[in-house]
Amino acid sequence: MNKIHTNNAPEAIGPYSHAVEANGMIFTSGQIAINPAVGDIEATDIQGQTEQVMKNLDAVLKAAGSSFDKAVKTVCFLADMNDFAAFNEIYGKYFTSKPARSCVAVKTLPKGALVEVEVIAEK
Repeated sequence: MNKIHTNNAPEAIGPYSHAVEANGMIFTSGQIAINPAVGDIEATDIQGQTEQVMKNLDAVLKAAGSSFDKAVKTVCFLADMNDFAAFNEIYGKYFTSKPARSCVAVKTLPKGALVEVEVIAEK
């Protein structure tokens, strides 16, 4: 098992790694819309937050030697299911290979985020 870390994604806000590689698979931790340059969430709408989440995931996947095209499964958390269509619009630009996905609404996310996404990908 190999722990993955990159300075191009926000630091973990808890005791976890950006991702873990095991048996040729990459398991990312959930990413929220923290801009690593400022250390906080800047975007206030679902589109802006989803874009930042995708930038963070891209940095983690690249650090692990993977990419969006190698994703096999995503798990998506939305603070409001009314944001589903707007979230999908941004999500679809990045996950063009259409991996398996779960998407659920949750009561709250860390730091008041509107969206969180985690990825399982091949290396």
